[in-house]
Amino acid sequence: MSFQRYVAIGDSFTEGVGDPDPTRPNGLRGWADRVAEVLGRGEPSFGYANLAIRGRKLDPILDEQLAPAVALEPDLVTVYAGANDILRPKVDIDGLVERYDAALDRLAATGARLVVFTAFDPGGSAIYRPLRGRFALYNELVRTSARTHGATVVDFWTMREYRDWRYWDADRMHLGPAGHQRMAIEVLDTLGVPHDLQPLPLTDRPPLTRAEQRQENIAWVRGMAIPWVHRRLTGRSSGDGLDPKRPALAPID
Repeated sequence: MSFQRYVAIGDSFTEGVGDPDPTRPNGLRGWADRVAEVLGRGEPSFGYANLAIRGRKLDPILDEQLAPAVALEPDLVTVYAGANDILRPKVDIDGLVERYDAALDRLAATGARLVVFTAFDPGGSAIYRPLRGRFALYNELVRTSARTHGATVVDFWTMREYRDWRYWDADRMHLGPAGHQRMAIEVLDTLGVPHDLQPLPLTDRPPLTRAEQRQENIAWVRGMAIPWVHRRLTGRSSGDGLDPKRPALAPID
Protein backbone atom coordinates (compact mmCIF):
# COMPACT_ATOMS: atom_id res chain seq x y z
CA MET A 1 0.00 0.00 0.00
CA SER A 2 1.32 3.44 -0.91
CA PHE A 3 0.28 6.99 -0.13
CA GLN A 4 1.21 10.20 -1.92
CA ARG A 5 -0.24 12.97 0.24
CA TYR A 6 0.05 12.50 3.99
CA VAL A 7 -1.29 15.13 6.41
CA ALA A 8 -0.91 14.88 10.20
CA ILE A 9 -3.00 16.99 12.58
CA GLY A 10 -3.04 17.20 16.36
CA ASP A 11 -1.03 18.42 19.33
CA SER A 12 2.44 17.81 20.79
CA PHE A 13 2.10 14.04 20.33
CA THR A 14 1.99 14.50 16.55
CA GLU A 15 4.29 17.53 16.38
CA GLY A 16 7.00 15.31 17.87
CA VAL A 17 7.72 16.93 21.23
CA GLY A 18 10.21 14.79 23.16
CA ASP A 19 12.09 13.74 20.01
CA PRO A 20 14.49 16.65 19.40
CA ASP A 21 16.25 17.19 16.09
CA PRO A 22 17.71 20.69 15.55
CA THR A 23 17.89 20.15 11.77
CA ARG A 24 14.09 19.96 11.43
CA PRO A 25 11.31 22.55 11.62
CA ASN A 26 10.45 23.41 15.25
CA GLY A 27 13.54 21.37 16.21
CA LEU A 28 11.53 18.13 16.33
CA ARG A 29 11.30 14.80 14.53
CA GLY A 30 8.63 12.55 16.06
CA TRP A 31 6.68 9.48 15.01
CA ALA A 32 4.83 11.23 12.15
CA ASP A 33 8.11 12.30 10.52
CA ARG A 34 9.40 8.75 10.95
CA VAL A 35 6.27 7.37 9.26
CA ALA A 36 6.57 9.91 6.43
CA GLU A 37 10.21 8.95 5.87
CA VAL A 38 9.12 5.37 5.18
CA LEU A 39 6.13 6.34 3.04
CA GLY A 40 8.28 8.64 0.92
CA ARG A 41 11.01 6.14 0.06
CA GLY A 42 11.11 5.61 -3.69
CA GLU A 43 8.08 7.89 -4.15
CA PRO A 44 9.26 11.08 -5.89
CA SER A 45 5.76 12.60 -5.85
CA PHE A 46 5.22 11.98 -2.12
CA GLY A 47 4.34 14.97 0.04
CA TYR A 48 3.97 15.29 3.81
CA ALA A 49 2.44 18.08 5.90
CA ASN A 50 2.33 18.26 9.69
CA LEU A 51 -0.08 20.88 11.04
CA ALA A 52 0.12 19.81 14.70
CA ILE A 53 1.02 22.34 17.40
CA ARG A 54 1.87 21.48 20.99
CA GLY A 55 -0.56 22.38 23.76
CA ARG A 56 -3.61 22.53 21.50
CA LYS A 57 -6.94 21.32 22.83
CA LEU A 58 -9.52 19.75 20.54
CA ASP A 59 -11.43 22.88 19.50
CA PRO A 60 -8.32 24.88 18.47
CA ILE A 61 -7.06 21.85 16.56
CA LEU A 62 -10.32 21.67 14.62
CA ASP A 63 -10.55 25.44 14.16
CA GLU A 64 -6.96 25.85 12.96
CA GLN A 65 -6.04 22.58 11.29
CA LEU A 66 -9.12 20.88 9.87
CA ALA A 67 -9.82 23.18 6.91
CA PRO A 68 -6.13 23.43 5.88
CA ALA A 69 -5.87 19.64 6.06
CA VAL A 70 -8.89 19.17 3.80
CA ALA A 71 -7.56 21.79 1.38
CA LEU A 72 -4.36 19.76 0.92
CA GLU A 73 -6.44 16.92 -0.59
CA PRO A 74 -4.68 14.15 1.35
CA ASP A 75 -4.95 10.44 0.73
CA LEU A 76 -3.79 9.71 4.32
CA VAL A 77 -4.66 11.69 7.45
CA THR A 78 -3.62 10.93 11.03
CA VAL A 79 -5.61 12.55 13.83
CA TYR A 80 -4.73 12.75 17.51
CA ALA A 81 -6.71 15.22 19.59
CA GLY A 82 -8.41 15.48 22.95
CA ALA A 83 -5.71 14.46 25.43
CA ASN A 84 -5.10 18.05 26.53
CA ASP A 85 -8.83 18.40 27.20
CA ILE A 86 -8.97 15.21 29.28
CA LEU A 87 -6.20 16.50 31.54
CA ARG A 88 -8.22 19.58 32.49
CA PRO A 89 -10.03 19.64 35.87
CA LYS A 90 -13.41 19.45 34.11
CA VAL A 91 -14.28 18.07 30.69
CA ASP A 92 -17.45 16.99 28.88
CA ILE A 93 -16.10 13.87 27.17
CA ASP A 94 -19.36 13.14 25.34
CA GLY A 95 -19.42 16.65 23.90
CA LEU A 96 -15.72 16.45 23.15
CA VAL A 97 -16.01 13.30 21.05
CA GLU A 98 -19.18 14.57 19.39
CA ARG A 99 -17.12 17.40 17.91
CA TYR A 100 -14.32 14.96 17.14
CA ASP A 101 -16.81 12.74 15.30
CA ALA A 102 -18.02 15.65 13.17
CA ALA A 103 -14.41 16.34 12.18
CA LEU A 104 -13.87 12.72 11.17
CA ASP A 105 -17.02 12.93 9.07
CA ARG A 106 -15.58 15.90 7.20
CA LEU A 107 -12.22 14.20 6.71
CA ALA A 108 -13.82 10.93 5.60
CA ALA A 109 -15.67 12.84 2.89
CA THR A 110 -12.30 13.56 1.23
CA GLY A 111 -11.80 9.85 0.58
CA ALA A 112 -8.55 9.83 2.53
CA ARG A 113 -7.50 6.89 4.69
CA LEU A 114 -8.10 8.02 8.27
CA VAL A 115 -5.96 6.92 11.20
CA VAL A 116 -6.98 7.79 14.75
CA PHE A 117 -5.47 6.94 18.12
CA THR A 118 -6.80 5.90 21.46
CA ALA A 119 -5.24 7.61 24.47
CA PHE A 120 -2.60 5.73 26.45
CA ASP A 121 -3.52 3.75 29.55
CA PRO A 122 -2.35 5.69 32.63
CA GLY A 123 -2.95 2.72 34.94
CA GLY A 124 0.77 2.25 35.45
CA SER A 125 1.39 5.85 36.47
CA ALA A 126 0.76 7.15 39.98
CA ILE A 127 0.59 10.65 38.50
CA TYR A 128 -2.09 10.05 35.87
CA ARG A 129 -3.88 6.96 37.26
CA PRO A 130 -6.75 8.99 38.80
CA LEU A 131 -7.78 9.98 35.25
CA ARG A 132 -7.91 6.40 33.96
CA GLY A 133 -11.70 6.32 33.82
CA ARG A 134 -11.79 9.45 31.68
CA PHE A 135 -9.26 8.00 29.27
CA ALA A 136 -11.20 4.73 29.03
CA LEU A 137 -14.48 6.50 28.24
CA TYR A 138 -12.80 8.71 25.66
CA ASN A 139 -11.28 5.65 24.01
CA GLU A 140 -14.57 3.79 23.73
CA LEU A 141 -16.22 6.80 22.12
CA VAL A 142 -13.29 7.24 19.72
CA ARG A 143 -13.48 3.58 18.71
CA THR A 144 -17.20 3.98 18.02
CA SER A 145 -16.58 7.08 15.93
CA ALA A 146 -13.81 5.31 14.03
CA ARG A 147 -16.13 2.43 13.13
CA THR A 148 -18.77 4.89 11.91
CA HIS A 149 -16.36 6.61 9.54
CA GLY A 150 -14.22 3.64 8.52
CA ALA A 151 -11.15 4.98 10.27
CA THR A 152 -8.20 2.81 11.26
CA VAL A 153 -7.44 2.76 15.00
CA VAL A 154 -3.94 2.70 16.46
CA ASP A 155 -4.66 1.33 19.93
CA PHE A 156 -2.23 3.21 22.17
CA TRP A 157 -4.26 2.01 25.18
CA THR A 158 -3.19 -1.62 24.71
CA MET A 159 0.52 -0.93 24.16
CA ARG A 160 1.73 -2.01 27.59
CA GLU A 161 5.38 -1.30 26.85
CA TYR A 162 4.60 2.37 27.37
CA ARG A 163 4.38 1.69 31.09
CA ASP A 164 8.17 1.67 30.91
CA TRP A 165 9.30 5.26 31.51
CA ARG A 166 12.29 4.73 29.23
CA TYR A 167 9.91 5.28 26.31
CA TRP A 168 9.07 8.73 27.63
CA ASP A 169 10.76 12.10 27.77
CA ALA A 170 12.11 13.40 31.08
CA ASP A 171 9.01 15.59 31.40
CA ARG A 172 6.86 12.42 31.85
CA MET A 173 4.27 13.96 29.50
CA HIS A 174 5.67 13.29 26.02
CA LEU A 175 7.20 10.33 24.25
CA GLY A 176 10.97 10.25 24.02
CA PRO A 177 12.85 9.14 20.86
CA ALA A 178 12.34 5.45 21.65
CA GLY A 179 8.63 6.08 22.24
CA HIS A 180 8.23 7.95 18.96
CA GLN A 181 10.07 5.21 17.07
CA ARG A 182 7.86 2.55 18.64
CA MET A 183 4.74 4.53 17.69
CA ALA A 184 5.94 4.92 14.10
CA ILE A 185 6.37 1.15 13.90
CA GLU A 186 2.85 0.65 15.26
CA VAL A 187 1.32 3.09 12.77
CA LEU A 188 3.06 1.47 9.80
CA ASP A 189 2.17 -2.04 10.97
CA THR A 190 -1.45 -1.03 11.50
CA LEU A 191 -1.56 0.40 7.97
CA GLY A 192 0.06 -2.72 6.56
CA VAL A 193 3.01 -0.76 5.14
CA PRO A 194 6.25 -2.77 4.80
CA HIS A 195 9.21 -1.15 6.58
CA ASP A 196 12.57 -1.86 8.18
CA LEU A 197 12.18 0.24 11.33
CA GLN A 198 13.48 -1.35 14.49
CA PRO A 199 12.89 -0.38 18.14
CA LEU A 200 15.55 1.93 19.51
CA PRO A 201 17.65 0.63 22.39
CA LEU A 202 16.37 1.64 25.80
CA THR A 203 18.76 3.38 28.15
CA ASP A 204 19.10 1.57 31.45
CA ARG A 205 19.22 3.70 34.56
CA PRO A 206 20.92 2.70 37.78
CA PRO A 207 18.45 1.95 40.58
CA LEU A 208 17.68 4.95 42.75
CA THR A 209 17.45 5.00 46.50
CA ARG A 210 14.21 6.14 48.06
CA ALA A 211 15.80 9.50 48.83
CA GLU A 212 17.02 9.88 45.23
CA GLN A 213 13.57 9.02 43.90
CA ARG A 214 12.06 11.67 46.18
CA GLN A 215 14.53 14.29 44.98
CA GLU A 216 13.88 13.37 41.36
CA ASN A 217 10.12 13.68 41.87
CA ILE A 218 10.50 17.05 43.59
CA ALA A 219 12.64 18.30 40.69
CA TRP A 220 10.01 17.09 38.21
CA VAL A 221 7.20 18.87 40.08
CA ARG A 222 9.16 22.12 40.20
CA GLY A 223 10.53 21.98 36.68
CA MET A 224 7.67 20.40 34.73
CA ALA A 225 4.40 20.03 36.62
CA ILE A 226 4.15 23.50 38.20
CA PRO A 227 4.92 25.37 34.94
CA TRP A 228 2.32 23.19 33.16
CA VAL A 229 -0.34 24.00 35.78
CA HIS A 230 0.59 27.69 35.73
CA ARG A 231 0.06 27.85 31.96
CA ARG A 232 -3.38 26.28 32.39
CA LEU A 233 -4.36 28.73 35.13
CA THR A 234 -3.23 31.73 33.10
CA GLY A 235 -4.80 30.57 29.83
CA ARG A 236 -1.47 30.17 28.07
CA SER A 237 -0.12 27.28 26.03
CA SER A 238 3.32 25.91 25.25
CA GLY A 239 2.38 26.32 21.58
CA ASP A 240 1.55 30.02 21.75
CA GLY A 241 3.28 31.83 18.90
CA LEU A 242 4.30 28.64 17.10
CA ASP A 243 3.42 27.85 13.51
CA PRO A 244 2.90 24.32 12.15
CA LYS A 245 6.28 22.80 11.39
CA ARG A 246 5.22 21.57 7.92
CA PRO A 247 2.24 23.65 6.74
CA ALA A 248 2.40 22.48 3.12
CA LEU A 249 2.89 19.15 1.40
CA ALA A 250 6.57 18.64 0.66
CA PRO A 251 9.04 15.76 0.36
CA ILE A 252 10.85 14.66 3.51
CA ASP A 253 14.48 13.55 3.66
